[in-house]
Amino acid sequence: MRTTAVVLATLAACVYAIQAYGEQEVLDYGMEPDRYKAACPDYLHYSMVPHRPLSKGPLSLPYQRPSPHCRTFSSPLVEKVIDDLTSRMKDQDLARIFENAFPNTLDTTVRWHADGKTRKSKKHKANDLEEDGHWDGAQSFIVTGDINAEWLRDSAHQLAGYQTLAKKDKQLEKLILGAINTQVEFVIESPYCNAFQPPPPSKVGPDSNGQEDSVHPAYEPTQVFECKYEIDSLASFLALGNQFYQSTGSKEFLHSRWYLAIDKLLEVLEEQARPTFDIETGHFERNEYLFKRRTNTGTETLNLGGVGNPLNDGTGLIRSAFRPSDDATILGFFIPGNAMMAVELKRTATMLKAAGKNKLAEKLRIRGESIEKGIWEHGVVAHKRYGEVFAFEVDGYGSAIIMDDANLPSLLALPLMGFVKKGNKVYQNTRKMILERAGNPYYFEGRAFAGIGGPHVGLQHAWPMSRLIQAMTSDDDEEIGDALRDVRDSSRLGLIHETIHVERITDYT
Repeated sequence: MRTTAVVLATLAACVYAIQAYGEQEVLDYGMEPDRYKAACPDYLHYSMVPHRPLSKGPLSLPYQRPSPHCRTFSSPLVEKVIDDLTSRMKDQDLARIFENAFPNTLDTTVRWHADGKTRKSKKHKANDLEEDGHWDGAQSFIVTGDINAEWLRDSAHQLAGYQTLAKKDKQLEKLILGAINTQVEFVIESPYCNAFQPPPPSKVGPDSNGQEDSVHPAYEPTQVFECKYEIDSLASFLALGNQFYQSTGSKEFLHSRWYLAIDKLLEVLEEQARPTFDIETGHFERNEYLFKRRTNTGTETLNLGGVGNPLNDGTGLIRSAFRPSDDATILGFFIPGNAMMAVELKRTATMLKAAGKNKLAEKLRIRGESIEKGIWEHGVVAHKRYGEVFAFEVDGYGSAIIMDDANLPSLLALPLMGFVKKGNKVYQNTRKMILERAGNPYYFEGRAFAGIGGPHVGLQHAWPMSRLIQAMTSDDDEEIGDALRDVRDSSRLGLIHETIHVERITDYT
Protein backbone atom coordinates (compact mmCIF):
# COMPACT_ATOMS: atom_id res chain seq x y z
CA MET A 1 0.00 0.00 0.00
CA ARG A 2 2.99 2.33 0.44
CA THR A 3 3.01 3.53 -3.17
CA THR A 4 -0.68 3.43 -4.02
CA ALA A 5 -1.13 7.17 -4.50
CA VAL A 6 2.25 8.82 -4.14
CA VAL A 7 3.70 8.90 -7.66
CA LEU A 8 0.49 9.12 -9.69
CA ALA A 9 -0.63 11.97 -7.44
CA THR A 10 2.63 13.78 -8.05
CA LEU A 11 2.34 13.19 -11.80
CA ALA A 12 -1.13 14.68 -11.78
CA ALA A 13 0.04 17.67 -9.79
CA CYS A 14 2.74 18.33 -12.37
CA VAL A 15 0.37 18.31 -15.35
CA TYR A 16 -2.78 19.82 -13.84
CA ALA A 17 -3.35 23.57 -14.19
CA ILE A 18 -5.02 24.82 -11.02
CA GLN A 19 -8.26 26.69 -11.49
CA ALA A 20 -9.94 29.10 -9.09
CA TYR A 21 -12.02 26.61 -7.19
CA GLY A 22 -13.56 27.49 -3.84
CA GLU A 23 -12.55 26.50 -0.36
CA GLN A 24 -13.39 23.19 1.29
CA GLU A 25 -16.88 22.68 2.62
CA VAL A 26 -17.97 20.22 5.28
CA LEU A 27 -19.67 17.18 3.81
CA ASP A 28 -23.23 16.64 4.90
CA TYR A 29 -23.32 13.02 6.04
CA GLY A 30 -27.00 13.07 7.00
CA MET A 31 -26.13 11.04 10.10
CA GLU A 32 -23.57 11.01 12.88
CA PRO A 33 -20.20 10.36 11.17
CA ASP A 34 -18.77 8.46 14.16
CA ARG A 35 -21.60 5.91 14.05
CA TYR A 36 -21.04 5.28 10.36
CA LYS A 37 -17.25 5.11 10.67
CA ALA A 38 -17.54 2.42 13.33
CA ALA A 39 -18.96 0.11 10.66
CA CYS A 40 -16.38 0.94 7.98
CA PRO A 41 -14.30 -2.02 6.72
CA ASP A 42 -10.53 -2.07 7.03
CA TYR A 43 -9.27 -0.56 3.78
CA LEU A 44 -6.44 -3.08 3.44
CA HIS A 45 -9.02 -5.84 2.98
CA TYR A 46 -11.53 -3.64 1.16
CA SER A 47 -8.94 -2.74 -1.51
CA MET A 48 -8.23 -6.40 -2.32
CA VAL A 49 -11.78 -7.00 -3.56
CA PRO A 50 -13.09 -5.34 -6.76
CA HIS A 51 -16.06 -3.00 -6.34
CA ARG A 52 -18.54 -1.55 -8.80
CA PRO A 53 -19.12 0.47 -10.85
CA LEU A 54 -16.48 -0.79 -13.29
CA SER A 55 -14.66 1.50 -15.67
CA LYS A 56 -15.91 1.70 -19.26
CA GLY A 57 -12.49 0.80 -20.68
CA PRO A 58 -11.48 -2.67 -21.92
CA LEU A 59 -9.98 -3.61 -18.52
CA SER A 60 -13.23 -2.88 -16.61
CA LEU A 61 -11.31 -1.66 -13.58
CA PRO A 62 -13.16 -1.46 -10.25
CA TYR A 63 -14.00 1.63 -8.22
CA GLN A 64 -11.91 1.26 -5.05
CA ARG A 65 -12.58 4.40 -3.08
CA PRO A 66 -14.19 3.90 0.32
CA SER A 67 -17.64 5.28 1.01
CA PRO A 68 -17.58 9.07 1.58
CA HIS A 69 -18.59 8.35 5.18
CA CYS A 70 -15.49 6.16 5.65
CA ARG A 71 -12.93 8.55 4.21
CA THR A 72 -10.43 9.99 6.64
CA PHE A 73 -10.39 13.47 5.06
CA SER A 74 -12.40 15.11 2.30
CA SER A 75 -11.65 18.02 -0.01
CA PRO A 76 -14.25 19.21 -2.52
CA LEU A 77 -11.38 20.82 -4.44
CA VAL A 78 -9.68 17.44 -4.86
CA GLU A 79 -13.00 16.01 -6.03
CA LYS A 80 -13.31 18.78 -8.62
CA VAL A 81 -9.78 18.10 -9.85
CA ILE A 82 -10.65 14.42 -10.25
CA ASP A 83 -13.88 15.18 -12.12
CA ASP A 84 -12.22 17.75 -14.37
CA LEU A 85 -9.22 15.63 -15.28
CA THR A 86 -11.01 12.31 -15.76
CA SER A 87 -13.69 13.95 -17.93
CA ARG A 88 -10.94 14.91 -20.37
CA MET A 89 -9.13 11.56 -20.41
CA LYS A 90 -9.80 9.31 -23.39
CA ASP A 91 -8.39 6.23 -21.66
CA GLN A 92 -11.19 5.28 -19.25
CA ASP A 93 -9.09 2.66 -17.46
CA LEU A 94 -6.28 5.12 -16.77
CA ALA A 95 -8.91 7.61 -15.66
CA ARG A 96 -10.27 5.06 -13.16
CA ILE A 97 -6.77 4.48 -11.73
CA PHE A 98 -6.33 8.22 -11.28
CA GLU A 99 -9.79 8.47 -9.71
CA ASN A 100 -8.89 5.78 -7.19
CA ALA A 101 -5.26 6.70 -6.54
CA PHE A 102 -5.09 10.50 -6.46
CA PRO A 103 -7.33 10.91 -3.38
CA ASN A 104 -6.10 7.74 -1.67
CA THR A 105 -3.97 9.53 0.92
CA LEU A 106 -6.92 11.68 1.99
CA ASP A 107 -9.37 8.79 1.76
CA THR A 108 -7.42 6.29 3.83
CA THR A 109 -4.30 7.55 5.64
CA VAL A 110 -5.17 10.64 7.69
CA ARG A 111 -5.26 8.80 10.98
CA TRP A 112 -5.51 11.98 13.08
CA HIS A 113 -5.90 15.68 12.34
CA ALA A 114 -6.43 18.65 14.65
CA ASP A 115 -6.90 22.17 13.31
CA GLY A 116 -5.36 23.72 16.43
CA LYS A 117 -5.29 27.38 17.26
CA THR A 118 -3.63 30.21 15.34
CA ARG A 119 -0.01 30.01 16.27
CA LYS A 120 1.92 33.19 17.01
CA SER A 121 5.43 33.32 15.57
CA LYS A 122 8.17 33.33 18.19
CA LYS A 123 11.72 34.44 17.70
CA HIS A 124 14.32 31.70 17.49
CA LYS A 125 16.59 31.93 20.51
CA ALA A 126 19.23 29.49 21.68
CA ASN A 127 17.72 29.44 25.16
CA ASP A 128 14.14 28.73 24.08
CA LEU A 129 12.60 26.07 26.28
CA GLU A 130 12.31 22.81 24.34
CA GLU A 131 8.75 22.22 25.55
CA ASP A 132 7.60 25.69 24.45
CA GLY A 133 4.71 25.06 22.07
CA HIS A 134 5.01 21.25 22.27
CA TRP A 135 2.23 19.78 20.04
CA ASP A 136 0.78 23.27 19.60
CA GLY A 137 -1.09 24.40 16.49
CA ALA A 138 -2.49 22.24 13.70
CA GLN A 139 -1.35 18.60 13.73
CA SER A 140 -1.75 15.77 11.19
CA PHE A 141 -0.68 12.15 11.50
CA ILE A 142 -0.41 10.54 8.05
CA VAL A 143 0.09 6.79 8.18
CA THR A 144 1.85 4.70 5.57
CA GLY A 145 -0.97 2.70 4.04
CA ASP A 146 -1.41 -0.58 5.87
CA ILE A 147 0.98 0.27 8.75
CA ASN A 148 -0.26 2.37 11.67
CA ALA A 149 2.88 4.51 11.71
CA GLU A 150 4.15 7.59 9.92
CA TRP A 151 7.33 7.55 7.85
CA LEU A 152 8.78 11.05 7.41
CA ARG A 153 9.65 10.34 3.78
CA ASP A 154 6.46 8.57 2.79
CA SER A 155 4.08 11.08 4.35
CA ALA A 156 5.87 13.97 2.63
CA HIS A 157 5.52 12.19 -0.73
CA GLN A 158 1.90 11.26 0.02
CA LEU A 159 1.01 14.92 0.49
CA ALA A 160 3.13 16.25 -2.39
CA GLY A 161 0.36 15.88 -4.96
CA TYR A 162 -1.94 18.15 -2.96
CA GLN A 163 0.55 20.93 -2.25
CA THR A 164 -0.36 23.00 -5.32
CA LEU A 165 -4.02 22.87 -4.30
CA ALA A 166 -3.50 24.06 -0.73
CA LYS A 167 -3.72 27.78 -1.48
CA LYS A 168 -7.25 27.28 -2.87
CA ASP A 169 -8.44 25.04 -0.05
CA LYS A 170 -7.95 26.29 3.52
CA GLN A 171 -8.75 22.93 5.11
CA LEU A 172 -6.23 21.19 2.85
CA GLU A 173 -3.73 23.92 3.71
CA LYS A 174 -4.37 23.29 7.40
CA LEU A 175 -3.92 19.53 6.91
CA ILE A 176 -0.48 20.01 5.35
CA LEU A 177 0.49 22.64 7.92
CA GLY A 178 -0.47 20.10 10.56
CA ALA A 179 1.70 17.48 8.89
CA ILE A 180 4.67 19.85 9.05
CA ASN A 181 4.06 20.59 12.73
CA THR A 182 3.75 16.89 13.54
CA GLN A 183 6.98 16.09 11.73
CA VAL A 184 8.61 18.93 13.67
CA GLU A 185 7.86 17.12 16.92
CA PHE A 186 9.10 13.82 15.51
CA VAL A 187 12.41 15.33 14.39
CA ILE A 188 12.92 17.06 17.73
CA GLU A 189 12.16 13.85 19.61
CA SER A 190 14.33 11.47 17.56
CA PRO A 191 16.09 13.03 14.57
CA TYR A 192 17.80 9.75 13.64
CA CYS A 193 14.54 7.82 13.30
CA ASN A 194 12.47 7.21 10.18
CA ALA A 195 9.03 6.09 11.38
CA PHE A 196 6.89 7.24 14.29
CA GLN A 197 3.99 6.18 16.48
CA PRO A 198 0.73 8.16 16.76
CA PRO A 199 1.24 11.44 18.64
CA PRO A 200 0.18 11.36 22.31
CA PRO A 201 -2.57 14.01 21.78
CA SER A 202 -4.20 11.75 19.18
CA LYS A 203 -5.02 9.17 21.86
CA VAL A 204 -4.34 6.49 19.22
CA GLY A 205 -2.35 3.66 20.75
CA PRO A 206 1.16 2.71 19.53
CA ASP A 207 2.00 -0.48 17.67
CA SER A 208 5.06 -2.71 17.85
CA ASN A 209 7.15 -3.39 14.75
CA GLY A 210 7.93 -6.86 16.12
CA GLN A 211 11.69 -6.44 15.81
CA GLU A 212 14.55 -6.74 18.28
CA ASP A 213 16.67 -3.65 17.66
CA SER A 214 19.62 -2.20 19.52
CA VAL A 215 19.99 1.46 18.54
CA HIS A 216 22.07 4.42 19.63
CA PRO A 217 20.91 7.09 20.36
CA ALA A 218 18.21 5.34 22.37
CA TYR A 219 14.58 6.18 21.64
CA GLU A 220 11.21 5.85 23.32
CA PRO A 221 9.32 2.94 21.64
CA THR A 222 5.92 4.43 22.48
CA GLN A 223 6.87 7.38 20.29
CA VAL A 224 9.09 5.77 17.65
CA PHE A 225 7.94 2.87 15.46
CA GLU A 226 11.33 2.23 13.84
CA CYS A 227 14.68 4.00 14.07
CA LYS A 228 16.58 3.44 10.84
CA TYR A 229 18.63 6.54 10.09
CA GLU A 230 18.01 7.58 6.47
CA ILE A 231 19.25 10.93 5.19
CA ASP A 232 16.24 11.22 2.89
CA SER A 233 13.88 11.16 5.89
CA LEU A 234 15.32 14.46 7.08
CA ALA A 235 15.45 15.79 3.52
CA SER A 236 11.76 14.91 3.18
CA PHE A 237 10.98 16.90 6.32
CA LEU A 238 12.59 19.92 4.65
CA ALA A 239 10.81 19.20 1.36
CA LEU A 240 7.40 19.14 3.04
CA GLY A 241 7.92 22.67 4.34
CA ASN A 242 9.56 23.95 1.16
CA GLN A 243 6.71 22.74 -1.04
CA PHE A 244 4.16 24.24 1.32
CA TYR A 245 5.92 27.60 1.27
CA GLN A 246 6.34 27.55 -2.52
CA SER A 247 2.67 26.68 -3.04
CA THR A 248 0.99 28.89 -0.44
CA GLY A 249 3.57 31.54 0.45
CA SER A 250 2.75 30.83 4.09
CA LYS A 251 5.48 31.02 6.75
CA GLU A 252 3.13 30.00 9.55
CA PHE A 253 5.21 26.91 10.33
CA LEU A 254 8.36 28.98 10.97
CA HIS A 255 7.92 28.99 14.74
CA SER A 256 10.30 28.18 17.60
CA ARG A 257 9.64 24.41 17.44
CA TRP A 258 10.45 24.31 13.72
CA TYR A 259 13.71 26.15 14.31
CA LEU A 260 14.56 23.69 17.06
CA ALA A 261 13.93 20.82 14.62
CA ILE A 262 16.28 22.51 12.14
CA ASP A 263 18.95 22.68 14.86
CA LYS A 264 18.51 18.94 15.50
CA LEU A 265 18.72 18.22 11.76
CA LEU A 266 21.94 20.20 11.41
CA GLU A 267 23.44 18.36 14.38
CA VAL A 268 22.75 15.04 12.64
CA LEU A 269 24.35 16.26 9.40
CA GLU A 270 27.43 17.43 11.29
CA GLU A 271 27.76 14.12 13.13
CA GLN A 272 27.23 12.03 9.99
CA ALA A 273 29.74 14.02 7.95
CA ARG A 274 32.55 12.70 10.17
CA PRO A 275 34.85 9.92 8.87
CA THR A 276 35.22 6.48 10.41
CA PHE A 277 38.85 7.11 11.35
CA ASP A 278 40.37 10.26 12.84
CA ILE A 279 42.11 12.14 10.06
CA GLU A 280 45.20 12.92 12.17
CA THR A 281 45.67 9.85 14.38
CA GLY A 282 44.00 7.19 12.25
CA HIS A 283 42.15 5.97 15.34
CA PHE A 284 38.65 4.55 14.99
CA GLU A 285 35.96 7.04 15.95
CA ARG A 286 32.66 5.47 16.96
CA ASN A 287 29.75 6.90 14.99
CA GLU A 288 27.01 8.62 16.92
CA TYR A 289 24.46 6.29 15.27
CA LEU A 290 24.58 2.50 15.70
CA PHE A 291 21.94 -0.01 14.60
CA LYS A 292 21.79 -3.76 15.22
CA ARG A 293 18.74 -5.95 14.54
CA ARG A 294 18.33 -9.63 15.35
CA THR A 295 17.58 -10.91 11.82
CA ASN A 296 18.64 -13.42 9.17
CA THR A 297 18.28 -10.81 6.42
CA GLY A 298 21.50 -8.92 5.75
CA THR A 299 19.80 -5.79 4.42
CA GLU A 300 17.92 -5.31 7.70
CA THR A 301 20.92 -4.45 9.86
CA LEU A 302 24.34 -2.80 9.76
CA ASN A 303 27.50 -4.88 9.71
CA LEU A 304 30.61 -4.43 11.89
CA GLY A 305 28.63 -4.33 15.11
CA GLY A 306 26.05 -1.85 13.89
CA VAL A 307 28.56 0.66 12.50
CA GLY A 308 28.54 -0.11 8.78
CA ASN A 309 31.48 0.00 6.37
CA PRO A 310 34.23 2.65 6.77
CA LEU A 311 33.85 6.08 5.16
CA ASN A 312 36.62 8.50 4.25
CA ASP A 313 37.19 12.09 5.29
CA GLY A 314 36.97 15.27 3.26
CA THR A 315 34.18 14.33 0.85
CA GLY A 316 31.53 16.85 1.90
CA LEU A 317 29.02 13.98 1.79
CA ILE A 318 26.70 12.84 4.59
CA ARG A 319 26.44 9.25 5.73
CA SER A 320 23.13 7.41 5.49
CA ALA A 321 22.85 4.11 7.34
CA PHE A 322 19.78 3.01 5.37
CA ARG A 323 18.21 3.61 1.96
CA PRO A 324 14.65 4.86 1.32
CA SER A 325 13.67 1.22 0.85
CA ASP A 326 14.64 0.78 4.54
CA ASP A 327 17.45 -1.54 3.38
CA ALA A 328 20.92 -0.97 4.81
CA THR A 329 23.43 0.89 2.66
CA ILE A 330 26.55 -0.97 1.61
CA LEU A 331 28.66 2.17 1.24
CA GLY A 332 27.26 4.87 3.49
CA PHE A 333 27.44 7.86 1.16
CA PHE A 334 24.07 7.29 -0.51
CA ILE A 335 24.12 9.61 -3.55
CA PRO A 336 20.37 10.09 -4.25
CA GLY A 337 19.76 10.93 -0.59
CA ASN A 338 22.65 13.37 -0.54
CA ALA A 339 21.35 14.98 -3.74
CA MET A 340 17.91 15.44 -2.21
CA MET A 341 19.41 16.89 0.96
CA ALA A 342 21.57 19.34 -1.02
CA VAL A 343 18.56 20.59 -2.97
CA GLU A 344 16.27 20.93 0.04
CA LEU A 345 18.90 22.67 2.19
CA LYS A 346 19.37 25.32 -0.49
CA ARG A 347 15.61 25.72 -0.95
CA THR A 348 15.17 26.09 2.80
CA ALA A 349 17.96 28.67 2.83
CA THR A 350 16.13 30.72 0.21
CA MET A 351 12.94 30.59 2.28
CA LEU A 352 14.80 31.58 5.46
CA LYS A 353 16.45 34.50 3.72
CA ALA A 354 13.01 35.75 2.69
CA ALA A 355 11.97 35.40 6.35
CA GLY A 356 14.92 37.54 7.47
CA LYS A 357 16.90 34.65 8.98
CA ASN A 358 20.08 35.45 7.05
CA LYS A 359 22.58 33.80 9.41
CA LEU A 360 20.75 30.48 9.53
CA ALA A 361 20.03 30.68 5.80
CA GLU A 362 23.73 31.05 5.06
CA LYS A 363 24.54 28.06 7.27
CA LEU A 364 22.11 25.85 5.35
CA ARG A 365 23.26 27.17 1.99
CA ILE A 366 26.92 26.40 2.73
CA ARG A 367 26.09 22.87 3.88
CA GLY A 368 23.93 22.26 0.80
CA GLU A 369 26.63 23.48 -1.58
CA SER A 370 29.24 21.37 0.21
CA ILE A 371 27.14 18.24 -0.29
CA GLU A 372 26.50 19.13 -3.93
CA LYS A 373 30.22 19.60 -4.56
CA GLY A 374 30.92 16.26 -2.88
CA ILE A 375 28.46 14.48 -5.20
CA TRP A 376 30.14 15.83 -8.33
CA GLU A 377 33.64 15.06 -6.99
CA HIS A 378 33.04 11.64 -5.44
CA GLY A 379 29.65 10.45 -6.69
CA VAL A 380 30.42 10.60 -10.42
CA VAL A 381 32.46 7.67 -11.68
CA ALA A 382 33.79 6.52 -15.06
CA HIS A 383 31.96 3.46 -16.42
CA LYS A 384 33.69 1.60 -19.23
CA ARG A 385 30.39 1.09 -21.09
CA TYR A 386 28.25 4.14 -20.25
CA GLY A 387 30.84 6.85 -19.62
CA GLU A 388 30.55 9.18 -16.64
CA VAL A 389 27.62 8.15 -14.44
CA PHE A 390 26.29 8.80 -10.96
CA ALA A 391 27.09 5.99 -8.53
CA PHE A 392 24.37 4.80 -6.18
CA GLU A 393 26.67 4.70 -3.15
CA VAL A 394 30.33 5.57 -2.55
CA ASP A 395 32.71 5.51 0.42
CA GLY A 396 35.18 8.29 -0.40
CA TYR A 397 37.99 5.76 -0.85
CA GLY A 398 37.21 5.11 -4.50
CA SER A 399 34.73 2.26 -4.11
CA ALA A 400 31.27 2.61 -5.68
CA ILE A 401 28.00 0.68 -5.92
CA ILE A 402 26.56 0.80 -9.44
CA MET A 403 22.79 0.23 -9.41
CA ASP A 404 19.52 1.98 -8.74
CA ASP A 405 16.57 1.16 -6.49
CA ALA A 406 12.96 2.04 -7.29
CA ASN A 407 12.32 3.87 -4.03
CA LEU A 408 12.52 7.66 -3.90
CA PRO A 409 14.92 9.37 -3.86
CA SER A 410 16.65 7.45 -6.65
CA LEU A 411 19.16 8.14 -9.38
CA LEU A 412 16.35 7.96 -11.93
CA ALA A 413 14.50 10.73 -10.08
CA LEU A 414 17.41 13.20 -9.86
CA PRO A 415 15.76 15.72 -12.25
CA LEU A 416 12.44 15.53 -10.38
CA MET A 417 14.26 16.41 -7.18
CA GLY A 418 15.80 19.44 -8.89
CA PHE A 419 19.39 18.25 -8.67
CA VAL A 420 20.07 18.16 -12.43
CA LYS A 421 18.28 18.98 -15.67
CA LYS A 422 16.91 16.04 -17.63
CA GLY A 423 19.34 16.76 -20.46
CA ASN A 424 22.46 16.65 -18.28
CA LYS A 425 24.99 14.31 -19.92
CA VAL A 426 25.97 12.49 -16.73
CA TYR A 427 22.32 11.98 -15.88
CA GLN A 428 21.48 10.72 -19.39
CA ASN A 429 24.36 8.24 -19.19
CA THR A 430 23.12 7.13 -15.77
CA ARG A 431 19.52 6.85 -16.95
CA LYS A 432 20.51 4.64 -19.87
CA MET A 433 22.54 2.45 -17.52
CA ILE A 434 19.93 1.93 -14.81
CA LEU A 435 17.11 1.18 -17.28
CA GLU A 436 18.98 -1.79 -18.76
CA ARG A 437 19.68 -5.23 -17.36
CA ALA A 438 23.29 -4.93 -18.49
CA GLY A 439 23.79 -1.79 -16.40
CA ASN A 440 21.56 -2.22 -13.34
CA PRO A 441 21.46 -5.51 -11.42
CA TYR A 442 18.05 -4.50 -10.08
CA TYR A 443 16.40 -3.82 -13.43
CA PHE A 444 14.05 -6.77 -13.95
CA GLU A 445 12.30 -7.89 -17.13
CA GLY A 446 9.78 -10.67 -17.61
CA ARG A 447 6.84 -11.74 -19.74
CA ALA A 448 4.38 -9.64 -17.75
CA PHE A 449 6.23 -6.56 -16.54
CA ALA A 450 9.56 -4.74 -16.43
CA GLY A 451 11.06 -2.06 -14.26
CA ILE A 452 13.48 -1.25 -11.49
CA GLY A 453 13.15 -3.24 -8.28
CA GLY A 454 15.53 -3.57 -5.35
CA PRO A 455 16.68 -5.99 -2.69
CA HIS A 456 13.74 -5.18 -0.39
CA VAL A 457 11.23 -7.47 -2.13
CA GLY A 458 13.55 -9.82 -4.01
CA LEU A 459 14.88 -10.48 -7.49
CA GLN A 460 11.65 -10.93 -9.46
CA HIS A 461 9.47 -8.02 -8.36
CA ALA A 462 9.68 -4.64 -10.11
CA TRP A 463 8.07 -1.47 -8.78
CA PRO A 464 5.42 0.28 -10.93
CA MET A 465 6.66 3.46 -9.25
CA SER A 466 9.88 3.14 -11.24
CA ARG A 467 7.93 3.09 -14.53
CA LEU A 468 6.08 6.26 -13.53
CA ILE A 469 9.36 7.97 -12.66
CA GLN A 470 10.68 6.76 -16.02
CA ALA A 471 7.72 8.48 -17.72
CA MET A 472 8.17 11.67 -15.72
CA THR A 473 11.86 11.94 -16.65
CA SER A 474 11.31 11.34 -20.39
CA ASP A 475 10.48 13.60 -23.32
CA ASP A 476 9.85 10.63 -25.61
CA ASP A 477 6.12 10.11 -26.22
CA GLU A 478 6.55 6.43 -27.03
CA GLU A 479 8.52 5.75 -23.85
CA ILE A 480 5.99 7.65 -21.76
CA GLY A 481 3.07 5.83 -23.38
CA ASP A 482 4.67 2.41 -22.89
CA ALA A 483 5.32 3.09 -19.22
CA LEU A 484 1.78 4.29 -18.53
CA ARG A 485 0.23 1.36 -20.43
CA ASP A 486 2.34 -1.17 -18.53
CA VAL A 487 1.35 0.33 -15.20
CA ARG A 488 -2.30 0.52 -16.27
CA ASP A 489 -2.43 -3.06 -17.52
CA SER A 490 -0.90 -4.41 -14.32
CA SER A 491 -3.28 -2.51 -12.00
CA ARG A 492 -6.22 -4.89 -12.27
CA LEU A 493 -7.64 -3.85 -8.90
CA GLY A 494 -7.74 -0.23 -9.99
CA LEU A 495 -4.86 0.72 -7.68
CA ILE A 496 -1.12 0.86 -8.24
CA HIS A 497 0.71 -1.98 -6.52
CA GLU A 498 3.92 -1.63 -4.56
CA THR A 499 5.67 -4.33 -6.62
CA ILE A 500 4.69 -6.79 -9.36
CA HIS A 501 6.23 -10.14 -10.24
CA VAL A 502 7.69 -9.63 -13.71
CA GLU A 503 6.37 -13.01 -14.92
CA ARG A 504 2.79 -12.74 -13.60
CA ILE A 505 0.90 -9.61 -12.60
CA THR A 506 -1.33 -11.54 -10.18
CA ASP A 507 1.68 -11.86 -7.85
CA TYR A 508 2.09 -8.45 -6.23
CA THR A 509 2.78 -6.68 -2.97
